[in-house]
Amino acid sequence: MNILVTGNQGYIGYPLVRLLHDRGHTVTGLDTGYYTDGTLFESEWPPGVRQLWKDIRTIEQSDLEGFDGICHLAELSNDPLGQHNEANTYAINHGGTIRLARLAKEMGIERFVYTSSCSVYGLQNGDPFKTENSPVHPLTAYARCKVMVERDVSALADDTFSPTFLRNATAYGPSPRQRFDIVLNNLSGVAYTTGIINMRSDGSPWRPLVHIADIAQAIACTLEAPRDTVHNEVFNVGHSDENYQVRDIVDLVAQTIPGCQVSMGSSDGDDRSYRVSFDKIATQLPGFESAHRLHDGAEQMADLYAAIDLAPEDFTFRAFTRLKQLEYLLDTDQLDSEFFWRQPVEPSIMSSHNA
Repeated sequence: MNILVTGNQGYIGYPLVRLLHDRGHTVTGLDTGYYTDGTLFESEWPPGVRQLWKDIRTIEQSDLEGFDGICHLAELSNDPLGQHNEANTYAINHGGTIRLARLAKEMGIERFVYTSSCSVYGLQNGDPFKTENSPVHPLTAYARCKVMVERDVSALADDTFSPTFLRNATAYGPSPRQRFDIVLNNLSGVAYTTGIINMRSDGSPWRPLVHIADIAQAIACTLEAPRDTVHNEVFNVGHSDENYQVRDIVDLVAQTIPGCQVSMGSSDGDDRSYRVSFDKIATQLPGFESAHRLHDGAEQMADLYAAIDLAPEDFTFRAFTRLKQLEYLLDTDQLDSEFFWRQPVEPSIMSSHNA
């Protein structure tokens, strides 16, 4: 297949491009370049992968010629970013995505894989485990946009256009475009660079977690699946055994970092807490297997930090925390108030900042 990956220079997009390339697909990446100022470790760019530098809000029909499928990741990627400027969040995450889906349909692109999020569930509210049929309860602009996109893109589905919605659990694991603003990566990085985890909360909320390699595999399997299997379907992406209370994640990280000390606080006002069932994807998506477990992921991250000799300044570098990087681009006047670049840029694929 000839596949366009939007957001390919991001945390999940970067390894996804390699996986799709290795599975024999022709891949083009499209990215606006917000997060290309740093790489945590070197990774050779797959040969033959074309790169487009463009904001999804300015995509034209000509940019979409010849593709069989789109994997869409190019959105503001978490709650802090979403809350920074809610108007821009809705313009990019909802408006930009709907416009892209409509253009894809007009151009005859049959497959459209949208990376949604388990954050749409928000609160447990009765169900012991949230399924794809459970009511959604989005608590943030980021999660509300996910719900709105699922609703509006689903309405475009027909015999010529097959969207699929992948509600990813909270991601973890290594990527050249690393993120240290998600729970396991953050806790393990803090533990390695400081030796101390000071929790503001009591760690009681529940979160499902999933390795980014499993997310990438789910995307590839969706693109390759028979159309009838994935047409206008929603899949939670993860493993049903991988639901954890935050305090359990803390304990697991502390066990992988020798000498790490832990202190717990009280509730920090974050009401999100949910457990999720991943039985549907395990039984209905051909070829998919959630192969990674959190304890292995924590050890993988600790081994990586040792291999690259992760320093505190690398862990706190702005490019590895999405809100820090966006605020830097705004403060240095590289982005305008609507998050468009003031001057066209074509960043190098690999930045000079490496841990």
